[in-house]
Amino acid sequence: QVQLVESGGGLVQSGRSLRLACVLSGDMLESYAVSWFRQAPGKEREWVSGCGTGADFCRYHKSARGRFAISRDNSENTVYLQMNDAKPEDTAVYFCAARFDRFHTATEVVLSEPIFFDTWGQGTSVTVSS
Repeated sequence: QVQLVESGGGLVQSGRSLRLACVLSGDMLESYAVSWFRQAPGKEREWVSGCGTGADFCRYHKSARGRFAISRDNSENTVYLQMNDAKPEDTAVYFCAARFDRFHTATEVVLSEPIFFDTWGQGTSVTVSS
């Protein structure tokens, strides 16, 4: 059974950096497209960034582009989300999600829609103070 566990959340001051990690267990990360989503209190879940299984295929929501960096270490079965220049509006619970995708079929639409993911982590909370 594939499972995801996020870590790295916490309290950070505005303008500082934070790195989230998502570890996949039960299979090889290299066969999975992975995305990060977030949900702020009282708001809908929002896509942040995702990577397919193809080489260098990663995409970002416009709110994250230029500040966040997603990376995957298949040897460690871990996906990271480096959050730089954090803003109070980044405050949310961050979730990683995985989709089996051995044949590199994920597109940006697939990476950005929760409905295409069947495995989710429990979330890690990020609070950015102003």
